Amino acid sequence: MEGGMLISSHQSLCRLFHKAKPFLAVVLLQVGVAGLAIITKLALDQGLSHYTLTVYRHGIATAVIFPFAIILERKVRPQMTKFIFAKILLLGLLEPVIDQNLYYAGMKYTSATFTTAMSNLLPALTFLMAFILRMEKVNIRRIRSIAKVVGTLVTVGGAMLMTLIKGAIIELPWTEGRSQDGTEATAFHQQPVKGALMITAGCFCWAGFVILQAITLKTYPAELSLTAWICMMGTIEGTLVTLAMEWGNTAVWSLNCNIKVVAALYSGIICSGIAYYVQGLIMKERGPVFVTAFSPLSMVIVAILSTFILSEQLCVGSLVGATVIVIGLYLVVWGKSKDQKPAAVIPDEIPMAIASNGEKNHEHDSVTIVLEKTGSVTTALTENGML
Repeated sequence: MEGGMLISSHQSLCRLFHKAKPFLAVVLLQVGVAGLAIITKLALDQGLSHYTLTVYRHGIATAVIFPFAIILERKVRPQMTKFIFAKILLLGLLEPVIDQNLYYAGMKYTSATFTTAMSNLLPALTFLMAFILRMEKVNIRRIRSIAKVVGTLVTVGGAMLMTLIKGAIIELPWTEGRSQDGTEATAFHQQPVKGALMITAGCFCWAGFVILQAITLKTYPAELSLTAWICMMGTIEGTLVTLAMEWGNTAVWSLNCNIKVVAALYSGIICSGIAYYVQGLIMKERGPVFVTAFSPLSMVIVAILSTFILSEQLCVGSLVGATVIVIGLYLVVWGKSKDQKPAAVIPDEIPMAIASNGEKNHEHDSVTIVLEKTGSVTTALTENGML
């Protein structure tokens, strides 16, 4: 009896972990993106060229991911075709080159918090593109579809609140009494409208990249190899763009301070190599809208970290906007969770009965249970595995 209860408890924990994996992965993904915004802003303020940063970022990512792709996916990697290669070329151009250069250029004209706030246009743009391409189903008669649409609009609204409404400054213990001279000097050189247009254009490319990556994975289902290819093409295409835009200026290739080196390594390993791979895994299971729906989290994290590291002030508008974003994010996640087909649930009595009868097999590595519905009765037809 105790053995049966332990088995039931273990299976419940396994099911819970399996359901939570996509959520944990996408949250950690946004933590990595938030760290990138802080580090990159510091490096750009030190004179790092965003053109060379994108080249170094994807060159490092290629060097890190390529060996793993060669070894781990040698038996499952599909044959490369001209059509797949054309899509990889476009993927390398959309995100590693166009989006990131526009994103970093927009950050130069604004701030880390403003940039991540504007980036929350991404869920809405991705949702719209996925709907047009029929990758996302919307039925206004169903609550889950309404929740996804309303949640997406609410997250964008929260981002706009953080961007447009400042309100009173919240005096935090580590910012109280801090001089405003540096902040005012920085604001004098900012061009928020120009920066916002660049970031918006970058978001269009980013959304297109996410959609195209999901499409490409259907014909080339090798996440590590696809990541390596995207980073390699991004490095080559980014180098050509840098040579064209910075012709004759060899100084832009210099990483003459520690923060520039850290920005190149962090962005390459964490935010290109690992992030593209994890993003691909999540999209295969939950789709592109699920991945981008969590992007507002990075803005909340950046808003908090920037008060410590970049001396940015936290305002009431930012706090209200962050709260609205969390509400919208919950609605989207709830709607997406209802889209998932419920997995077949094994009645608790079955494993307990098998355990009590001693029908155990320790020589199999997997458990396969086929359920058949006859009328209102669900019975287990076959079982193989270690119970």
